[in-house]
Amino acid sequence: MLYMCYGIDGPDGAARRDEARAAHFEYLKRHEDKLVLGGATLADDSDARTGSVLIINVPDRAAAEAFAENEPLRKAGVFETYTLTRMRRGQWYPQNAPKSSEGD
Repeated sequence: MLYMCYGIDGPDGAARRDEARAAHFEYLKRHEDKLVLGGATLADDSDARTGSVLIINVPDRAAAEAFAENEPLRKAGVFETYTLTRMRRGQWYPQNAPKSSEGD
């Protein structure tokens, strides 16, 4: 089952994100078998991070909750709000994905 993990940064999210960054990437690497897509959300007028989206493929809600609860950015208190939502894969056009992480 697909789940979207969506966190919106709190007022001190940037500082907390910097502190948890290495652990966050280690966690994603350790769980790459579950990760479908992930990335930071950005402000429209700059590269400032405003949150995070992870789409994961896990067997059930309990597994999604366990993944989300243990994610280092969430544990570090980066997010003011956090949503875990089951989703369906609809249209799928991986060939339309940008060649770079910035969408170039």
